[in-house]
Parts: sequence; C-alpha cells; structure tokens
Amino acid sequence: MPRPEVLDRIREAEQEADDIVDEAERDREERISDAHAEAEEIREAAREDAEADAEDRLESAREEIEAERETILEDGQEAREELEASAQERTQDVIDHVTDLFEEAVHAQT
Repeated sequence: MPRPEVLDRIREAEQEADDIVDEAERDREERISDAHAEAEEIREAAREDAEADAEDRLESAREEIEAERETILEDGQEAREELEASAQERTQDVIDHVTDLFEEAVHAQT
C-alpha cells in the first residue's frame, strides 16, 4: 500500500476515534444531566412526601389535643356541678347555723 494511502487511513482512523470520543463525551454529559434532573425530581417528591406526613401528624396531634381538651372541659363541668350541688345542699345548714348563732346572741343580750 502506498504511503499516502496509509497516512489517509491513519487520519481517517484518528478522525473516527475522535468522533467516537466526542460522541461518548456528549452521551456522558447527557446522562449526567438526566441523572441530575432525576435526582431533583426524587428530592422534590421526597420533600412533598415529608411535608404531607408532617401535616398528617400535625392534624392528628391537633385532633388528640382537641379530644383531650373536651375531656378536661367535661370533667371540669362535672366537678363544678358537683360543687354547686354540694353548696346548695349545705345552704340550709348554713342558714340554720347562722340563725342559731343570731338567736344565741339575742338571748345573751336579754
């Protein structure tokens, strides 16, 4: 094979190698770009899931707090009603006692 043809074939082979390397580099950059985009999508989905979970836990906690508040209010209302009933029952006893004290004081003066 004549020398110029060999040189041409070497140049063609080098050009093909350069083209293959360039294509591989473009492919690599595209894959990296795709991977970054996919990673961002995964991070965003994870963030949204975490926010939804946090909101669910917060709502559940609010419901528990509200239920506990209602229980406390009901218990307080019952205790108040019991105290009022007890006070009402003792009202007559107090009236009788004060009347007795008054009568004793009046009799003591006479």
